[in-house]
Amino acid sequence: MKSLIDEPIHTSNPMAAYQAHKAEIDAAIQSVLNQPAYVLGPVVERFEAQFAAYVGVRHGVGVNSGTDALHLTLRALGIGQGDEVITVSHTSVATVAAIEMSGAAAVLVDIELPWYTIDPVAAERAIGPRTRAIVAVHLYGQPADLPALRDICDRHRLFLVEDCAQSHGATWSGRATGSWGDAACFSFYPSKNLGTIGDGGMAVTNDAAVAERLRRLRQYGWSEPQWSVSPGWNSRLGPIEAAILEVKLRHLPAMIAMRRQIAAHYLAGLQGLPLLLPRGREGSEHAYHLFVIRCEEAGIRRELLKHLTDRGILAGIHYPAPVHAQPAYEGRCTMGGLARTEAVSGRILSIPLYPELPKRQRDRTAAALQDFFTGTP
Repeated sequence: MKSLIDEPIHTSNPMAAYQAHKAEIDAAIQSVLNQPAYVLGPVVERFEAQFAAYVGVRHGVGVNSGTDALHLTLRALGIGQGDEVITVSHTSVATVAAIEMSGAAAVLVDIELPWYTIDPVAAERAIGPRTRAIVAVHLYGQPADLPALRDICDRHRLFLVEDCAQSHGATWSGRATGSWGDAACFSFYPSKNLGTIGDGGMAVTNDAAVAERLRRLRQYGWSEPQWSVSPGWNSRLGPIEAAILEVKLRHLPAMIAMRRQIAAHYLAGLQGLPLLLPRGREGSEHAYHLFVIRCEEAGIRRELLKHLTDRGILAGIHYPAPVHAQPAYEGRCTMGGLARTEAVSGRILSIPLYPELPKRQRDRTAAALQDFFTGTP
């Protein structure tokens, strides 16, 4: 008889997303193979327009990754050497790496709990004479406090850049994340709410001049083929990736609805356990890229993770250490007080959640968590 452990439950499963839309995706890939443009071209342009419209902005510029989207966006805004950009340490290291790729220095501030996003009060306190922008990371699918951040940036004449790598489908006051900032950056990594097969990213903006600079920066600074008017890079979204994303974009509202349905299942099933569960912020809609629980007691995450792993439930940790505590950045970044960031890093755990997750696997995950805390065998 097959053991439950023989059926591992993954935190995310990009292959399931492919299989759910296999016929459409295969046809889209074949259509690219049968047309002449294998770099950029009409397929990429069409998806750029569709995704910008989905976000609610005028321009989208496809690039190689979410990291490149943020790096090139900062450069397109004129940010570089000698400038400072405020963001969080509780994020993927890609956020800080992209800031440093632009030539600017990252200033790391604390998060708000229970939402894990940038604290606007801490961000405003960190503003100095060299500050040019705030990068708001919408972590786990939860929007940061966009009205407060927009107000701060307007009053201090700073750029607001949204890091939307995990927030496809999230909203604030009915407006999509990505539509509040001077520019916003999305990742299409396979595990994202909208993911391709491979890598990809996009920068979006309402500013035509910024969009034009982004298009030059992603391709050697060319204003026309083989004519560089400024330094640039090679960072282009491929047409196969764009074709896959075009298919998935049609299904994204349904996929986000399913993420919210699974999250509601967990929220109901885990009530009463000594865990801090995700909580939506008033006025916003969580997109549940990840379902992150936090242990009330310090020091039990390791045992909980082992308990789940022994039962074939492959939970994740996002993120095991804040950026400032990692060897590449330790002692190099300017920091405000990071007490909340440091307090949560040892207590958080991401449990399986993706649109195709079968109900039996959701039930197994919830039951395993209940078993751990109640002692039920």
